[in-house]
Amino acid sequence: MENLENMSREELQKLISDAQKALKTVDARRMAEAKRAAELAAKEYGFSLEDVVQAGGKSTKGSPKYANPMDPSQTWTGRGRKPNWLIEALDQGKSLDDMAL
Repeated sequence: MENLENMSREELQKLISDAQKALKTVDARRMAEAKRAAELAAKEYGFSLEDVVQAGGKSTKGSPKYANPMDPSQTWTGRGRKPNWLIEALDQGKSLDDMAL
């Protein structure tokens, strides 16, 4: 390898470009190897990699426990901040039981 101090600007930029291409190739190869390893690991347990990836997704926010009687598409799980429609209904004298699913 040449001494970097003796290289021209163009030679240095070509070296950088070649190195970036080499890194992309290495990354692509390692990604393929990782995918193959993950597929084999999943297969060992009787699953496909796709099965494992789909099952590992984020959990749902929970099933709704309450619905707005005026608009059943508006629901609340009973967790977190109460939605405005629920606050308004409670202010009007309704109870949570009135809106339970």
